[in-house]
Amino acid sequence: MSSELNERVMVALDVEDRAKALEIAQQLQRSGCWVKVGLELYSICGTEIIRELKAMGFRVFLDLKLHDIPNTVKRTVAVLANCGADLLTIHCSGGFQMMAESVEVAKASSTSENGLKLVGITVLTSLDEKRLHEELGVERNLKEQVLMLAELGKKAGLAGVVASPQEARDLRAQSGPDFLLITPGIRPAGSETQDQARTMTPREAIESGSSYIVVGRPITRAANPREALEHLWD
Repeated sequence: MSSELNERVMVALDVEDRAKALEIAQQLQRSGCWVKVGLELYSICGTEIIRELKAMGFRVFLDLKLHDIPNTVKRTVAVLANCGADLLTIHCSGGFQMMAESVEVAKASSTSENGLKLVGITVLTSLDEKRLHEELGVERNLKEQVLMLAELGKKAGLAGVVASPQEARDLRAQSGPDFLLITPGIRPAGSETQDQARTMTPREAIESGSSYIVVGRPITRAANPREALEHLWD
């Protein structure tokens, strides 16, 4: 597998402890892939795990899905601006003010030119049309909701959004070539979908317009994570 393709993979280190996360990371070193730190690992390790992963040469996607009143989120972004992460997620459903103020704080607080960039969560990939309507009371169809939130996020200055690969083609057409599209719910052909409701294979996602794909268990729970990464596109 070429390093160019590896660079478009974000491996989700959604594991139960620091030692396990670093063990997987060590096996993936110098492969070119990103690593994703989510709520579980961050809650255990805090910002120290980010520094350790950066020291190993990884680009880090910090997936905390911040969602609160604007002042709380922007203050949190200010705290995280120099933790070493390259990307941080916030919820688009927090509204324009929350996103716009957080973007400005990230720019002002970062000490390097290539500082922390923010990307927005649109609709979680665990949700389907039925749950969106019946449980959350959203009247728009799922694709319309994703596109609306992405447009709001772009206007607020976000670097990109997170959405399922099934919306990637429409998002790319709406947002242009430079807007980052990060797509979870990626499953290699023949693997189980687990708790993901809107999935695609890696190749399908990239062909649909994804900038980066997020892959967790098919790699992290494999007997050989490095080998699983290398065969991701088979």
